[in-house]
Amino acid sequence: MERHEIEVFLALAEELHFRRTSERLGLAQERVSQTIKKLERRFGVPLFERTSRHVALTAVGQQLRDDLLPAQEQLLRAVDRAMAMGRGMTGLLRVGYSGSMIAEALLEVAEVFRRRHPDCEVEIREVQLYDPFGPLRSGQLDVQVTEFPVEEPDLTVGPLVLSSPRVLMVPAGHPFARRATVSLEDLAEATLIAVDGEAVPPYWLDHHYPRWTPGGAPVAHGPAPTYWTEVLNLVGLGRGVSPACVDAERYYARPDVVWVPFDDAPPIEYGFVWPTAGECARVRAFVDAFRTLGRGVSAGS
Repeated sequence: MERHEIEVFLALAEELHFRRTSERLGLAQERVSQTIKKLERRFGVPLFERTSRHVALTAVGQQLRDDLLPAQEQLLRAVDRAMAMGRGMTGLLRVGYSGSMIAEALLEVAEVFRRRHPDCEVEIREVQLYDPFGPLRSGQLDVQVTEFPVEEPDLTVGPLVLSSPRVLMVPAGHPFARRATVSLEDLAEATLIAVDGEAVPPYWLDHHYPRWTPGGAPVAHGPAPTYWTEVLNLVGLGRGVSPACVDAERYYARPDVVWVPFDDAPPIEYGFVWPTAGECARVRAFVDAFRTLGRGVSAGS
C-alpha cells in the first residue's frame, strides 16, 4: 500500500463517512471513493459495507485497520523525531548553575522544557566560582546561569533570572552583626574574604569583592578560598566578612554567621550565559521555557 492509500483508508475507517473523509484529507470525494475501490480490487475483498446512508467496516477492513494503525503511529513518530533532529530539538542539554536558589528555578524550567520536547534530556550540574566559564568553554555545558557581570567576547549573555538584594555575611560576634544595615564604606573597617581562582575575571572580582570603597578607602582582603562554602566557613570562624545575596540565606543559614543587608549596594544578578559559537535550538528553547514560567526577577517575587 502507498502512504496516501493508508491515509485514505484509515481516515475513512475512523470517519465512516466519505464526505467528512474528503474534507479532512483535502481530497475530492470521488478521489476517496476511487482509492478505496482500488484497494478492494487489489485485495479481492470488500473493506467497507456501504449504502446511501451507511458506511461500516467489514471484518477484513477491521483487521486491516487494526494492523495498520500501529504502523502509521510508528511512522509518524519517526517523522517527528527526524524533524526534531533537524531543528536540533533532540539529545542532551547540559545546564550549569552557581547557587542552590538557581538550581531550584532550573529544575522547574527543566520540567517545562521536557514536556515541550520529550526527545530531549536535561542534565543540571553545579559550577564552581573559581572557574566560572571553564565548563562552557570546554563543551561540558551548553548553557549556564551565573552571577553577572559577564563581559566575555566568546559568550552570549541572555535574560536575567534573579535579582537579589546584596547582604554582608559577618561573624555572629562582629560589631556589624548588631546593626540593621551596613554600607559599602563600612567595608574599609573589615577584612573581606573573596573567592579566588586564576580563571575568575578581574572585572568580576572587582564588582563582587572590591578593593576600594566608593569613597576611595582601601578594603583589606583576607584568606582567598577556592570554594564558596569555604568562604562561609571562614566567616563563621571570624576570619572576615563577605558579600552574598539575601536569597542564599535560606539555603546556607548557620548560627555563627549573620546576614546584614547593605543599604547602598546594587543587587546581585544572575542570568543566562552560553557560548556564542555553540548556540543551538535546545538552548533557545530552554531559555524560552524559563520566560514561559514567568519566574520573578527580584527577591521575594
